[in-house]
Amino acid sequence: MSTTTTGSTSFFELRSGPERIAVVFARVLRQAGLTAPLDSVLTFIAALEQLGIDSRDNVYWAGRASLIGRPEDISLYDRAFAVFWEHRETPEYFDDDEQLKVSIVLDDEDAASEGVANPSDDPTITVRFSRVETLQHKDFASYSDDELDIARQLMGRLKLIGPYRRSLRRAPTRRRAQSTDVRRTLRASFASDGELIRRRFTAPDERPRRIVLLLDVSGSMEPYARALVRFVHAAVVGRQRVEAFTLGTRLTRITRELNSRDPDIALRRASDSVADWSGGTRLGETLRHFNDRWGTRGMARGAVVVVLSDGWDRGSPDVLAEQMQRLGRVAHRIVWVNPLKVTPGYAPLARGMAAALPYVEDFIEGHSLDALQHLTKVISNA
Repeated sequence: MSTTTTGSTSFFELRSGPERIAVVFARVLRQAGLTAPLDSVLTFIAALEQLGIDSRDNVYWAGRASLIGRPEDISLYDRAFAVFWEHRETPEYFDDDEQLKVSIVLDDEDAASEGVANPSDDPTITVRFSRVETLQHKDFASYSDDELDIARQLMGRLKLIGPYRRSLRRAPTRRRAQSTDVRRTLRASFASDGELIRRRFTAPDERPRRIVLLLDVSGSMEPYARALVRFVHAAVVGRQRVEAFTLGTRLTRITRELNSRDPDIALRRASDSVADWSGGTRLGETLRHFNDRWGTRGMARGAVVVVLSDGWDRGSPDVLAEQMQRLGRVAHRIVWVNPLKVTPGYAPLARGMAAALPYVEDFIEGHSLDALQHLTKVISNA
């Protein structure tokens, strides 16, 4: 019997990392009849991270040393390895009567499953992959329109919750170490003819801090702004205390435009209201406008301010530094999200970025879905 492979997509076209490849290969081994326990798979993953997947011999011996525990399993491992990693139709190191006839079908689990009939009666191993996983680490600048739509749905699942602050209001509590709630205590005494049998207590209430998102929509940010504006929309409709602005040659508040839960309507309204989309950048002047009209009057006071920008600025860096200093005096925390930070060898050499960085508490990446998920954790722990 001869070994066959089906499916028009090569496994390596999925752009998976060593961890994903090792997990799928272990799944193939299990379906072929081998054990491949979890601790062995973890050892295989660690080996691939050290050796890489470029050398056939390195991958073969890493898998054989970590996944095979019995000598009698080596033959089946060799055949599965040849089919999965090398796509060999007839491995030359087996006799004809020992060939493994198996089809490996790569199936997109995100697509609508309509049930593809197997063209033959041969044993088939179906390896499912997810476009969602491949998008997690993909750079927003290389997204297609279809991928942007998928990313928009995934961003809607992100929970952007600000850290909690102590409020001036008080809330009921059962902890005796807090203040006595005289009103509730007296009201409860009416049920026992005025006897104060049980005291009621109050404690300072906690409320989530406001989150202010400042999105740079200049020309240099255009490849990323089209994805980040979807993240801003998901944050606004999350019904948390979120305010949204765009930065370019002018400051534009888009909170009201993004309030619609329909993303198409919200993004169209925001696009219509932002006149300087893909234009120049004057971060210092727009931050001055924000501080004068919104920030120091209360919107940024005690809030987590998130600036999503690459730091390129045509204005004076001294103005930007001054406005960042003003903002830092009233904000609880300033987070700067720079999509270019992931670039190998990146250094904040742009004049605007260098001027703003001393007043930033968290300087993080913002080029992918995985980076935005990390952003939500940074904000919640601010």
